[in-house]
Amino acid sequence: MIRSIRQNDMKNPTMKLRIYGDECLRKKSDPVDGVGPSQRLLFQAMLETMYANNGIGLAAPQVGINQRFFVADIGEGPLVIVNPKILKVSGQDVMEEGCLSLPGISVDVKRARTIVVQYQDADNQTVKREFQDLLARVILHETDHLNGKLISDYANLLQRLHLRKALNTMRQHRQVVL
Repeated sequence: MIRSIRQNDMKNPTMKLRIYGDECLRKKSDPVDGVGPSQRLLFQAMLETMYANNGIGLAAPQVGINQRFFVADIGEGPLVIVNPKILKVSGQDVMEEGCLSLPGISVDVKRARTIVVQYQDADNQTVKREFQDLLARVILHETDHLNGKLISDYANLLQRLHLRKALNTMRQHRQVVL
């Protein structure tokens, strides 16, 4: 089980974030065969990295691992989701989203307000659960990462023109940050 971590009780984060332009962010991730001790260590390191960067979600491709899992915490405690399958979506809402792999970029994204997801947890148990509002949005955002999709893909033409320079700079420099 993943213990609850907060920024004030973190160890040094050891994972580096992949930034826009890194090919890892555009690959479709492979399913995880099973959760064991090595995966749990990865989940822990990802949570520490997410908290250190003031994020509320972090997908494996964002740290260079093309496998289908991510971590999230919107202030209700850490959540680990492995091999997510979105079974049902309902409602719609538009909200500005940012992304740790696109620092300084935000895009208005239309997403479902309520989702039902089937996944494996950190104990390798299959879970089917409904999520709403912000947590549903985070899960959909992180699942997009597992499919090689970024928030910049949701930008309309005018937003893309505005973002073009920043995205090109990121792509050219592909800065790696803690």
